[in-house]
Amino acid sequence: MTTLTNSLKARLKEPDALFGLWLSMGSSAAAEALTHSGFDWLCIDMEHSPNDSREVEHQLRAIEASHLPSEAVVRVPSHDAWQIKRALDVGARTLIFPGIDTAEQAAMVVRHTRYPDATHPDGLRGVAGSVRAAAYGSRRDYVQGANAQLAVIAQIESAQALANIDAIATTPGIDCLFVGPNDLMASIGHLGDSMHPDVEAAFMKVVEAAEAAGIASGIMATDASGARYFHEMGFRFISLGIDVVWLMRSTRQALQEARS
Repeated sequence: MTTLTNSLKARLKEPDALFGLWLSMGSSAAAEALTHSGFDWLCIDMEHSPNDSREVEHQLRAIEASHLPSEAVVRVPSHDAWQIKRALDVGARTLIFPGIDTAEQAAMVVRHTRYPDATHPDGLRGVAGSVRAAAYGSRRDYVQGANAQLAVIAQIESAQALANIDAIATTPGIDCLFVGPNDLMASIGHLGDSMHPDVEAAFMKVVEAAEAAGIASGIMATDASGARYFHEMGFRFISLGIDVVWLMRSTRQALQEARS
């Protein structure tokens, strides 16, 4: 049995936009249902949501069982090695790392996703052949092929990250730069003011750094119009929002319409 191919890693190199959604409810049923909506990717969030490694495992299984094109992504809560190891061992192939401020941090998280081998002699990922990612030991070539199938996305959320953006973008093993708009706006002194010229300039700086490095750039939008706006700016890996936000928005709207 061969190592499963990470289709998202390959698609990040293509010019087409990839639209996704954040999963924050810790629900495998919601994850399974949303694969049928046609998203290119679904991100299981461990940073600001009650998803631990067991919930991540259940949602990965639900997404994969649909046999649909949606690729699962996991945002880990920190740069801690044990958090990264658990996400990878339960089967995550694409990880988003919050708060990447320097090239050194980018290089370190990449090292924690790689098994040490001839190509990555400084890899720090611990080897365990019986984990879910290796089909519980049945996928015997997993360790040999896993490195090539892992995608690393660096989240850009601060003025410091902007100052180091070119070095982060060119760090070997980084596949995409992803803007956390709220934290980035706050860091540069414009919290909540997404239309400020300085904010737009900051966003464009990320897009341009990614393009120069030959990698993708992404961002969190809150609706379809925002996603179109960011796509026109040059972002290609775009979240249309968060599952619980869409749930609350649509149910409130329906209730208001019924009562009116």
